[in-house]
Amino acid sequence: MLRGSNVLCDFLLPPDLWAVDIDEGQMSQVVHNLVLNAQQAMPDGGLVTITGENVVLNGAGVPRQPPLPDGRYVKITVRDHGVGIAPQFLTKIFDPYFTTKKMGSGLGLSTSFSIVKNHQGHLTVESQLGVGTSFSIYLPASSAGAPSVHDRTRFVMRGRGRVLVMEDEPVIRAVASEMLEQCGYEASEASDGAQAVLLYRQAKEQSQPFSAVIMDLTIPGGMGGLEALEELLAFDPHVRAIVSSGYATDPVMANYRRYGFRGTVVKPYTLIDFSQALYHVIMQED
Repeated sequence: MLRGSNVLCDFLLPPDLWAVDIDEGQMSQVVHNLVLNAQQAMPDGGLVTITGENVVLNGAGVPRQPPLPDGRYVKITVRDHGVGIAPQFLTKIFDPYFTTKKMGSGLGLSTSFSIVKNHQGHLTVESQLGVGTSFSIYLPASSAGAPSVHDRTRFVMRGRGRVLVMEDEPVIRAVASEMLEQCGYEASEASDGAQAVLLYRQAKEQSQPFSAVIMDLTIPGGMGGLEALEELLAFDPHVRAIVSSGYATDPVMANYRRYGFRGTVVKPYTLIDFSQALYHVIMQED
């Protein structure tokens, strides 16, 4: 996330951190969101510090304890030294669509809060104007030992080829690209349907076709997945397109084949679902 920027990152993660049970793809999205916020809070550059610690919540004597059951937790804190957040905004910072940024959607922090909550954890914020902001992720410690590499990846379907991701949210694009690389694919990105159609045509004309295209269904102010797919099908009837949305009950998601898609993946992505949807679409026979 910080590659090529004027912001550096320092990790303070002790080797004895307890294990946690998480979806790696979803938690990667949370970290991306928090680091992106830290970067944007320091337009002149600076340092982001990511720390980890084991904590025991027992209610009594714990100042400002998050609203969680007593027990063992891993606490991950992302701290910046940026402009800070005004006190009147701190209670709204996790509300959907609330943002103080001109170009922001207000979904990054609310999505992060929901993901952490779905992991039976909690996300907190502390900030001081002109000093900086700290976001802390609390996750329940696992009763099991640290998972082996084999256990973490036994359901991930790996493949090969070039995959185009069409998504207007930069954070989600970055997460999808990272997942694609973990699964063995080469990733390319498009911010809307028009750019996706252009990149797809160029790649095919240069004899470097994409194996599949992952398309966001709705692009505010731009060409969405449905309209873009119509143009792609007119150019290449064999295009292998996967529709992506945060609304699993959307009619297009529920009847994706009727609209010309070959697969579907619901946001926020999980590494396993993401990899399996992609693998099965690419391996389909025409």
